[in-house]
Amino acid sequence: MKTRARFHRAVAGGAALVLGLGLAACGGGGSSSGDSDEFHVLVYGDAGNRVEKRLVATFNKTSEVKAVLDTVPGADYQQKLQTVINTPQAPDVFFNWGGGSIQPFVEADLLLPLDDMMKKEPGLKSNFLPSVFETAQVDGKSYGIPMRGTQPVLLFNNKKVLADAGVEAPRTWDELLAAVKTLKGKDVTPIALGGGDKWTTMMWFEYLYDRVAGPELFKKALAGEKDVWDGADSRKALDMLQELIDAGAFGSNYDSVKFTDGSSPALLASGKAAFELMGSWAYSTQREADPDFARNDLGYSNFPAVEGGKGDAANLVGNTNNFYSVRKSTEHADAIAEFLKLMYSDEFVEEQLAIGNLPTTTNTDKFLDAADNPEYLKYQYDLVDKAPAFQLSWDQAYPPKNMTPIYVAVQQFFNGQLDPDGFIKAMQALTTV
Repeated sequence: MKTRARFHRAVAGGAALVLGLGLAACGGGGSSSGDSDEFHVLVYGDAGNRVEKRLVATFNKTSEVKAVLDTVPGADYQQKLQTVINTPQAPDVFFNWGGGSIQPFVEADLLLPLDDMMKKEPGLKSNFLPSVFETAQVDGKSYGIPMRGTQPVLLFNNKKVLADAGVEAPRTWDELLAAVKTLKGKDVTPIALGGGDKWTTMMWFEYLYDRVAGPELFKKALAGEKDVWDGADSRKALDMLQELIDAGAFGSNYDSVKFTDGSSPALLASGKAAFELMGSWAYSTQREADPDFARNDLGYSNFPAVEGGKGDAANLVGNTNNFYSVRKSTEHADAIAEFLKLMYSDEFVEEQLAIGNLPTTTNTDKFLDAADNPEYLKYQYDLVDKAPAFQLSWDQAYPPKNMTPIYVAVQQFFNGQLDPDGFIKAMQALTTV
């Protein structure tokens, strides 16, 4: 599915987006303080809405309190949510990315902690993979139920290009550096990078920091411990990344290339590049743009291990999941609990798999054989199921106002406009509130 860290990651080719009712700016009806026999569910508008519409219809067949689905186009979603969240027109339930995307709402006391709901309905927690669930926890309390699917970042490759060059998917950082050298000798750009999108560049920092320092460094940074950015592990990660850049791994014009317009996927599919580090949605992107390549020559692996690093080679980074959070002032918590139980139903899993999403429910694996790309889905599911840690993307983990500073810092480091000291200072300037 093509839902990304924010609306910046919307990809061309999705279904037509429809601005739903229920928003103050649209003159729609209220939600939390509205009709006593309904609650409103606000979601990111994209092709995934057809599943959400069917689930709402399923719920409404048996519930006296009806769910009303409101959609906002992806490019407008975050702004609309910020506009209405503290008004009488606020939704009772709303789509989000967990982490920093909901932290300001928690601090403003706008969200309902779901721990009591989970005590009454244990399945709201036990039916999901543990590695994704904590993403929607703030200060030890749960504020989200997983919905849609998981999107780990993988190292994709062109199998034919690797075979022609005598290179295999790298299992270690040293193997990656060696592959870069070999591929350059074959006049192939080793790694496609849509640097024009900036968030694509960020993925390299996320994984390398995890492999070198383990997930604890970033957890401490999010907790406000700014000194960790200036520690030995941080500087080692930056030195290793600089070595990869200096080796010519990304070519010289990556800032004029984007993933969102199809340019970097095309480099991989055409054989002009050998690798691309990208979210799991890259598979469906390639399948739509070049089905033959996706079917025959698209390979994938986890990020390489770093010898001597503190991070487990099975750790993941990316979008752990999307979540539904509940407005604290809702009058329909009991009905909403029943609605949220559908997020691990068989119907939910089958419908999400049919559109390319990979749910993180414990019953997902029994439906994978029937999917049209079972090998790839099983690979992802196994990675997520066994991941010791799954780090949320930096631009989602921090509160939204930090997004642009993060993007600027990672781009300028890649371009040589920031040295390690400059990058460290930029990260220390991020705010956690």
